[in-house]
Amino acid sequence: MPYFGCHLSTTGGYAATVKTALSLGADTFAFFTRNPRGSKAKEIDPADARRAMELLKAHSFGPLVAHGAYTMNLCTADPDARAFAAEVLCDDLRRMDALPGNFYNFHPGSHVGQGVEAGVDHIAAALKQALAQNCQVTVLLETMAGKGSEIGGRFEELKAIIDAVGDPSLGVCLDTCHVYDGGYDIVGDLDGVLKEFDRVIGLDRLKALHVNDSKNPFGSHKDRHECIGQGSLGETAFAALVNHPALQGKPMIQAHDPGNPQ
Repeated sequence: MPYFGCHLSTTGGYAATVKTALSLGADTFAFFTRNPRGSKAKEIDPADARRAMELLKAHSFGPLVAHGAYTMNLCTADPDARAFAAEVLCDDLRRMDALPGNFYNFHPGSHVGQGVEAGVDHIAAALKQALAQNCQVTVLLETMAGKGSEIGGRFEELKAIIDAVGDPSLGVCLDTCHVYDGGYDIVGDLDGVLKEFDRVIGLDRLKALHVNDSKNPFGSHKDRHECIGQGSLGETAFAALVNHPALQGKPMIQAHDPGNPQ
């Protein structure tokens, strides 16, 4: 059985967020490490983090899936902005030491005209710097829809980053909306997509999933989430996904509407 949860606010502290998740029947959840549209981060209360870890253990939660800021573009063409993004990544991983043993997921970034190869090099350099801190968190690259100059719309691009970093702990978070919009038919051929993921990256690297429906048709490269069962993927696809033997024991996060998890 997978772990199921949704994206929740940590405004009231980590322990309060765990209690909210429990009230929803969840046994995992996602949260932003800082303002998702900016760079400000709330100071962590060590006592609150310890209480949260106690609650997670007591209630047999699966790994949490923290999410980096959307504005953190590790492969932007601007050297100063790129250096700032790399420092944000380092800081986020240090902050995750307060919640050891969990996951940290982020969007790889957009190369904005430099080309995929240059973008991969920039992302890998930032990851090497951040992972050298030996923080107690597993870092996950998120699959993307291939919108604009996004990196991560093809499994081969994520594999290139993983190979360039050379860290066996680096994993992947598969977003159902993103991969479907990106041209991987998880509705008509889930087995085939997972086989391709295994061939290119390796299923041992697949650590978590974002389970979101899509407002767009297959292969649209647009990335617009919809509530489960109300988009182009449909309920049957998600039933197959959550029951697939290769995906058991992994956290599955529904992120379309945190105020109305389904």
